[in-house]
This record gives sequence, C-alpha cells and structure tokens, in this order.
Amino acid sequence: MKQTQTQTQHRPKRYGMAIDVDKCTGCGSCMVACFSENNVPFKQDETDKLLSITWLRVYKISNNQKFPNTEVAYIPRPCQHCAGQHEGHSPCVSVCPATATDYSVETGIVSQIYTRCFGCRYCMAACPYHARYFNWWDPVWPAGMEKSLSPNVSPRMRGVVEKCSFCFHRYQQARDKAYAEGRRQIREEEYQTACTQACPAGAIVFGDLNNPEHLVHQIVKPDPEHHYRSQNPRAFRLLERLGTNTKVYYLSSREWVRMAGDNYLPGEPVGLQGKAGSHG
Repeated sequence: MKQTQTQTQHRPKRYGMAIDVDKCTGCGSCMVACFSENNVPFKQDETDKLLSITWLRVYKISNNQKFPNTEVAYIPRPCQHCAGQHEGHSPCVSVCPATATDYSVETGIVSQIYTRCFGCRYCMAACPYHARYFNWWDPVWPAGMEKSLSPNVSPRMRGVVEKCSFCFHRYQQARDKAYAEGRRQIREEEYQTACTQACPAGAIVFGDLNNPEHLVHQIVKPDPEHHYRSQNPRAFRLLERLGTNTKVYYLSSREWVRMAGDNYLPGEPVGLQGKAGSHG
C-alpha cells in the first residue's frame, strides 16, 4: 500500500477534461467565463469570426436528418492539450521555432509564452483543432472595463498567438497555497478552470487524469498503456485517429455524435481510432 501511494504521489500530473455532450445546451456560459477570466480581447465588430479570438468555442453539429428525426449537439472546443504519441510531442510544440509553446511534463498542459512568440503562426498551421488565434491588433478595452481585468493574466500584445491555457494561473495559485500550508499535493477542488465552474449543466469535469481519486479519471478511465485511450464506451476524443493523444474527452450515448468527433465518412468502418495515422 505504501509503495502504491508513493507511486501515485510522484506520478506526473495529467490535467484534462471530460465534457458530456449530452448535457451541453450550447448556452455559451463557458465562453463568457473564459473571456472574463483570461482577459481575452474583442473588437467592436465581431461579425468576422475569422479575425475573432475565442479560446473556447462552442460548435453546433447535426445528424443531418429531416424532421422529426433531426438531432443537434454542441461541442465545446478548448485547446486539446495534445501529448502526441511520445509524451510532449504536441503538433504545435514540435513546429515552434522560438519555443514559445511548450509542454509541461509536470502538469501535461501545453503553454503559450507570449514574450517568446514572434508571430510566425507555424503552430496555428500545425494545430488540427483550430484552437490557436493570432492577435492582429493590440487589445482596446471600452472605457472603464480595464478596471475589471484579471490581474493574474497578462493581456497579449499585437503580433502574438494565444490559446486556452486550462487557466494555468489558477494552478499556480493553488500550488502556492498548498506549499504555504505545508502540502505537496493540490486538492481536486482547489484547481478548476473557469469554464468548468461556469457551466450551469455540469457538463464539464476537470481534474488530474492520473489521479484515481479525481472524478475526471473515474469518468474517462484512461488507459496509459494505449496512449490514454478511454475505456468508457461513451467517451471519444476529437480526431483521435491523428494520434494527437489529447486530454479533452467527450461523452455521448449517441453514436452519430461519437462518429462525427472523428470525422467518419458514410459507410466507413468504425474502430480505426489511433491506427490510421499518428503524430510524434
């Protein structure tokens, strides 16, 4: 027992999400919370979504059936924090010439270091999830709104790429608090992302995928021997056949939703996840 506890304590953390698509109503509360928490800039005219910055975007998908058999689902898409086939070989990390994006072996989080980024946008081209955004303008806040910005997150300047960080500043705060109290471990409730806490349907669960005591581990049931593929029959990962080994898992009891997550074509055999291609 002591050996097992020691191994669990020294095992690297692997923070990730489980998003229940069947619970998501598409309300967008997670997007608003992400904007507010991370000082995400916006323009006066947000009609051109190609130029918008949205760390977390909710997509609407359909089964393409006629009424009354029409069904819709909503897919919240933060950064997937890929690990690749070899831990740390994320698509974006592999191509960045400035080491402006890095993979943390301590947390499993893919970071973005703004002061190193010079805006080549290789990472945007490499990301298969369109989770990265380029700042075409310096942020301009409406009068008085600068007073409500979070002091824990630095606003980004023009010419750099930004993305979801799993609210990493909250991890740093929780870690510092734990150390001050003489603890080496962070409790599950001490580090939660803004989108997780804002979801009124409780569709987003966040925690350490390597910690059996965390709810996200119990839901996902990741298999570390097979690139953390979920052993939950309801779970899937976006574009899993690319082998990006993401840390955001989706849950749905509807087969057409699970197939849409990996872009299966009509008539294509199911069950090729992670075999058709790989990265890293």
